[in-house]
Amino acid sequence: MSRTADVVIVGGGVVGASAAYHLASAGAGRVVVLEREDRLGAGSTGACAGGFRTQFSSEVNIRLSQASVPMITRFTEEHGLPLDVAQHGYLFLVRNEGLWGEFVRANELQRSLGVEAQLLSADEAAKLAPGIAVDGIVGASYGPGDGIADPSGLTLGYATLARRLGAEIELGVETRRAVVDGGHVRGVETRDETIDAPVVVNAAGPWAGELATTAGVDVPLEPIPRHVLVTGAFPGVPERRTLVIDAVSSFYFHREGTGVLMGMGSPNERPTFETRVDERFIAEELLPKAVEVFPPLEEAAVEHSWVGLYEMTPDRHPIIGEAPWVPGFYLANGFSGHGFQHAPVVGKVLAELIVQGRATTVDISGLGLERFRAGELVRERHVV
Repeated sequence: MSRTADVVIVGGGVVGASAAYHLASAGAGRVVVLEREDRLGAGSTGACAGGFRTQFSSEVNIRLSQASVPMITRFTEEHGLPLDVAQHGYLFLVRNEGLWGEFVRANELQRSLGVEAQLLSADEAAKLAPGIAVDGIVGASYGPGDGIADPSGLTLGYATLARRLGAEIELGVETRRAVVDGGHVRGVETRDETIDAPVVVNAAGPWAGELATTAGVDVPLEPIPRHVLVTGAFPGVPERRTLVIDAVSSFYFHREGTGVLMGMGSPNERPTFETRVDERFIAEELLPKAVEVFPPLEEAAVEHSWVGLYEMTPDRHPIIGEAPWVPGFYLANGFSGHGFQHAPVVGKVLAELIVQGRATTVDISGLGLERFRAGELVRERHVV
């Protein structure tokens, strides 16, 4: 069997849902989203901590956040759909002199671009996040406009808006390959049919590299597992939902319900699609660091734990735009842990690229796939 569409989006996470809405809103024609799981946001979106911030070290990431964060915080106001948002800030704790220099330089860049970000002393940081250990803190960086939001709410919200505009969202449909003929993308092949389309958007998250390979495109990204834990109630649980990050270790936490949500990367992490919880890592690395950074956690009990996948690129910046060697095949991949917060604007610039021929909301010219071949990389140093 075969049918036709104007745009096929592969992936029903927050990036795919945002792209569907913005493409439908821009008049892209028949938009079809294919999600292989039985629900939207079942991959990295559903496993993420839901943070958003403007405290980045590169101009393009700051620009993306400046455009995207208001789309999150004003979502309910603009679209009339519920979204849980808490704008209580990001607080980076820095315990290394050399790393502190990087944060100072990043703060200078942020402020030059109009970001309200503050450099604080250890005591000032402790007033914002009572209970943190201040030993060894050289300084802290705080963005009062940063915060957290519900990933599922944003994904389903964009999906609802997309459906209202006529977009078709299909669950339980696995895309086997992108169909390329004569050097141009011609659609996708699923288990049951071929969908003919002149435009295919790869929003497949950590699995984007596999889909790109079927189109003859090499996308340099790696799936990196990250653990997330949620505790029950405990004495000393934070009153605010400020997201606190220990910059050296990448350990982070914020209030979630009556407890906290926390996570951390590992210096020994390796690319894998395995999402099984590593109890040794939790017991020997994550929890000791958690108590070291926020001692009240010693009295907390872990109620839930899971593993999500980051899609990491070599320079920790996303790949956004048309594949240079396969016209019609668009990439929205490699967000390196920042996909949720940048998804709103990424969907919008994808629609601009596909419908208008160029992105106008944010200059993403430096985020194309060709930068890796040219060696024109700009590293993001503040990855959480």
